[in-house]
Amino acid sequence: MKKLLLPLAALCCIEFQALAQDKKHPGPGSDTTAKTSSAPKESSKSGPKAYKDVITAKAITKQGLFTVHHVDDKWYFEIPDSLIGREFMGITRYTRTPGGAGIYGGEVANQQTMRWEKGPDNKLFLRTVTLISIAKDSTEPIYRAVRNSYMDPIAAAFDIKALGADSTSTVIDVTEFFKGDNQVVSLDPNIKKAFSLGGLASDRSYVEYINSYPINTEVRTIKTWSSSPSSPSPLNPFGGRSFPAAGDAGVVTFEINTSFIMLPKTPMKKRLFDPRVGFFSDDYTVFSDDQQKVEESNFIVRWRLEPKDEDLDKFNRGELVEPKKQIVYYIDPATPKKWRPYLIQGVNDWNKAFEQAGFKNAIIAKEWPESDTTMSLEDARYSVIRYFASDIENAYGPNIHDPRSGEILESHVGWYHNVMELLHDWYFIQTAAVDPKARSMKFDDTLMGNLIRFVSSHEIGHTLGLRHNMGSSSTVPVELLRNKAWVEAHGHTPSIMDYARFNYVAQPEDSISEVGLFPRIGDYDRWAIQWGYHPILGNSTDKDDKKTLSKLIIDSLNHNPRLFFGTETNSYDPREQTEDLGDNSMKASAYGIKNLKRIIVHLPEWTKEEADTYDNLEHMYQQLYNQFQMYMIHVIKNVGGIYETPKSIEQPGDVYTINPKARQQEAVAFLNEQLFATPTWLLDKNILNKFSNPLNESISDLQDNVLRSLLSTARLERMIIAGNRASDTYTVSALLSDLNKGIFTELGTGKTIDNYRRNLQKIYIERLDALLNPQATAIVSFNGNRLSITNGRDPVKSDIPSVVRANLVSLRNRIKATAATSGDELTKDHLLDLSERITNALEPKK
Repeated sequence: MKKLLLPLAALCCIEFQALAQDKKHPGPGSDTTAKTSSAPKESSKSGPKAYKDVITAKAITKQGLFTVHHVDDKWYFEIPDSLIGREFMGITRYTRTPGGAGIYGGEVANQQTMRWEKGPDNKLFLRTVTLISIAKDSTEPIYRAVRNSYMDPIAAAFDIKALGADSTSTVIDVTEFFKGDNQVVSLDPNIKKAFSLGGLASDRSYVEYINSYPINTEVRTIKTWSSSPSSPSPLNPFGGRSFPAAGDAGVVTFEINTSFIMLPKTPMKKRLFDPRVGFFSDDYTVFSDDQQKVEESNFIVRWRLEPKDEDLDKFNRGELVEPKKQIVYYIDPATPKKWRPYLIQGVNDWNKAFEQAGFKNAIIAKEWPESDTTMSLEDARYSVIRYFASDIENAYGPNIHDPRSGEILESHVGWYHNVMELLHDWYFIQTAAVDPKARSMKFDDTLMGNLIRFVSSHEIGHTLGLRHNMGSSSTVPVELLRNKAWVEAHGHTPSIMDYARFNYVAQPEDSISEVGLFPRIGDYDRWAIQWGYHPILGNSTDKDDKKTLSKLIIDSLNHNPRLFFGTETNSYDPREQTEDLGDNSMKASAYGIKNLKRIIVHLPEWTKEEADTYDNLEHMYQQLYNQFQMYMIHVIKNVGGIYETPKSIEQPGDVYTINPKARQQEAVAFLNEQLFATPTWLLDKNILNKFSNPLNESISDLQDNVLRSLLSTARLERMIIAGNRASDTYTVSALLSDLNKGIFTELGTGKTIDNYRRNLQKIYIERLDALLNPQATAIVSFNGNRLSITNGRDPVKSDIPSVVRANLVSLRNRIKATAATSGDELTKDHLLDLSERITNALEPKK
């Protein structure tokens, strides 16, 4: 998919703090008075004026990327001719935001790639650059075709107010441009829609200050938009968030900062994407005269790490060297001091990975130098872990990169204060059975600090270009997760980029310490950094490098299968799941449930705090229930599962293989045992009666959801098609037979069927009825411009109805036979009701 230039290039967010002597809106840095020496006289009244008539003696001037002049209430850019035509990025970030809608100062609001261009009639144009396609050689005829097909829009036009004192620069007035609501230096239009922002209130919008530095220029503005509270709507794809201030004042005010930074004159050498290694990527189409088909250039995003010229011999000998430019992250001074060392350590932990790529001291985190008033957190020269005063339980690690090469230019990690609640709940529920330190509602600072350190490393991994590796944990045999010596030496997953939080498989008798419970930077992470960052020196082409790197992948995977990468987007591969552990979901989940059973009996004790009105107990019970539910999700994915293992033609074996029949049978047997046989241990009345009104039944809801997923048309069709690709596969008929055995164990035994089981059996018949008699369905999708409504796939045109009908006929016969001999009145009534439901499904009334 082509990315319209906005994310591509990456950004410059250096803050222009104003031209400094403005007492009303002062910015950091010193100012100089503009020179008013000789300047060309204007050629006509309508053309440019003399430089001294525009940049007067009153001017406060800041030299930098774009020289900035502040004259009275006007702001001017003086742009050197040498920068005309050069591409640069504009990164707009929130500095301060209205509260209550989940966006925070420091987050990206917009980013654009742009360039200046001289226009007719003494105009200077600002064009946005949307990188979709390029011509490989500008001397070839096809270059003209590419230029004719991709014309960059003129985002703004400025009158040239004067030429520079030496006639090698252009002066323009940017006051109204930055005061106004110009998209390239304002909020992304989708953001405005999401928050129901209307027109800009010009009388309450202004330039706060502008600063310029050697490689960047920073513009700080205050903008006020009309706004009204919005309500969620099924047809509103942008949600229904709004700011409380919109209801109070009818307007909302933002402080935003736009950073301009030049892209490198010579783009960094690209490294082509390979699906066997998990890097974020960018792409564009390449045309050339000698092609017989167009070329898609798909390349990874990464920082530019190069050995110093004087260290090339050492590097070639395999000695570790320091890079020309170190990757540096700063800690937001808004971060509580006691957590800063752990955030820093989470960054510095990546140095071991970069050593595998040939570099030492490649990355470092530092505290923000608060005494340096020339530095700004919004400045695109600085990468920062931004700390948000938010109740959101999360953190994220984006990056801004050059769209031409994938070179990462900076990153602002988003760190929400309440991520600590998420960490607490994960660690409590997953490890309290084995770690006494997890058995409270407030952890000691060392434990919480180490939890923060692990999340810091994970998010920094994203900013280095690494995607989630959801398949990593599947390379570890479940029983090794209980082996103290092994798991403490190797970790419970080879990648910190996996969503494999803590070792919930470990049992109390295993005596595994924190080091065997926590995730860490592992084999895969070090290898992925090596693959992405080890320089290939010389004049080789991108395609030559791809061949070299492909061989590295093959050799490495043959030597160490733990280097497997599994995407975060695969819906069918049971190896690639979030929050799971080990190579067998059923075994791992069974161990996890054993620990949940140990924890639940202690919940009242471990959640107790003075004056608490059972809020803690309710919250942690819900977390425990969610963990149990997650185990069910892990297991379901094994039924109808398809393994996808990307390979090049040099590797043996198929890319797509079917999850073995025995593994799918094991999954259904697990569900029969752990879920469909009522998990009464979750229904502890001494716990539920403290906070739960007995009006809803979550167990029945979970059973319903699991059956809906198991018996979805998509899954069953997948199983049927799999039978065409492989022999001895798990069939739909076998699935229904196995479910019948678990859901109707009472048939023929004379056992009373309790309320939970009666509900489950009704749900099951209802699901089969829906497969046999599908309702017309509509799938609503939104492509960004319009709604599209299409019909879903029709199961009537497959073998599904045939198999379901045969199953229902057989099941009805068994139900009738059991009803005839049942001695429990309610059980008999239930069975007769089921028989009638099946009859209605087989012979629906028209």
